[in-house]
This record gives sequence, C-alpha cells and structure tokens, in this order.
Amino acid sequence: MEIWHHYLQFYMNLQNYNRVLEETKSYDARLVAVSKTRPVAAIQAMYTEGQRIFGENRVQELVEKHDLLPKDVEWHLIGHLQKNKVKYIAPFVQMIHSVESWGLLNEINKRAMQHDRVIDCLLQIHIAQESSKFGMTSEELHQLLKRWQSEDLANVRVVGMMGMATFTDVIDDVRAEFRYLKSLFDTTKETFFKEDAHFKEISMGMSGDYGVALAEGSTMVRVGSLIF
Repeated sequence: MEIWHHYLQFYMNLQNYNRVLEETKSYDARLVAVSKTRPVAAIQAMYTEGQRIFGENRVQELVEKHDLLPKDVEWHLIGHLQKNKVKYIAPFVQMIHSVESWGLLNEINKRAMQHDRVIDCLLQIHIAQESSKFGMTSEELHQLLKRWQSEDLANVRVVGMMGMATFTDVIDDVRAEFRYLKSLFDTTKETFFKEDAHFKEISMGMSGDYGVALAEGSTMVRVGSLIF
C-alpha cells in the first residue's frame, strides 16, 4: 500500500509540475523548482522530466546537492544569504536571488573573482506587510544602485529583482505587492539599466500565488510544495 501511495503521489506531483510549467511558459517565464528539504532522488526524478533550474534556501544543503546531482543543473540560491557563506557557493551557483545590501554584493563579487566567474544577482525588495521578510526599501535600493554606478564590480551582474509577497489569502493584497515590485523594476530599468538587456528578471510568485505573479509580470516563479 505504501508503494502505491508513493507512485500516486509522484503522479500527482508530475501532473502539477506539467501544469505549472505550461502556464509559466505561456507567459515566457521560467520555473525555479524549489528543492529545499527534498531528497536527492526526488530532484533527480524531476531532472529526468527535463527540469534544470533548482532553488535552495540553505548554503550547506545546496553544496551537498550540487556534489550529488548532474553538473548541468542550474542552481539558484533563493534564501537569505550571509556574507561568510558566499565562498561555499561561489564556484558554481548560477544566480543569487537575495542580495539586499552593498556589502553582500561586494562579497559575491570578490568570491566570484577568485573563481574567474560572473555571478548573476537579483536585488531583493521588501514588498510584504510582514516585517520578518528580508529585502531593501526603495530608498535603500536607490542608494545601492548609485554606488553601483560609481564602483566597478566586474564579477557580478545585476539582472533584476526579487520579492516575496505577504502570506495571506487576500489576493488583492498580493496582487498590489507584485504590481508595486513590477513598477519599481520598470523605474529602476529606465534609470539605471536602460541600455542593459540582461536586466530583465522579476523573481516573484510561489506555490500559492504564482498565477497572480505571472499575470503581474513575473519572469521567474519559485514553486516547491506544489510540484514535489
């Protein structure tokens, strides 16, 4: 009975995965499969289905899984990142979604330089009503980007923004937060990255609200519990 339950769960997850993937592609967006706490076998199964982008919250877990899974996996660090942990993921991480300070951006640049790499980064913006969520205010963002213009960080590439909406069933509130992030992205693009084609990513939307996020302009959704 346990084996049949396992296969049924896998089938349901696969159905959800294909549905989310199809919807994401219809918006010309990308799916980051959030694999935090998931066993390597589950990630490998999704890899077999064609998924290549996986997101992890914790550095130690990310490093361990990177060592065990195929090397063409595109690993994204989507959780809060401390400066003293950057050195462990700098050799291989493809994108860091959670840059919220100049100090962290500078550290990523330093560690990327040591490995002769350029690491893509998203600037995390605080858009939720919950104070416990990380991210910069619009004022802090502006200050960081003014400094970005004056200092040469050749080994990091700022490619967009990330935000986490309030955990609520009030969809209008979530929509307003996503809409705010899209507006801030557009303003930032015009002011600081007008000639930079690579500044194009808006990472917003998770398992419970990815549909709203896509409709509001997300280019990258982070979905885990719905597909694993």
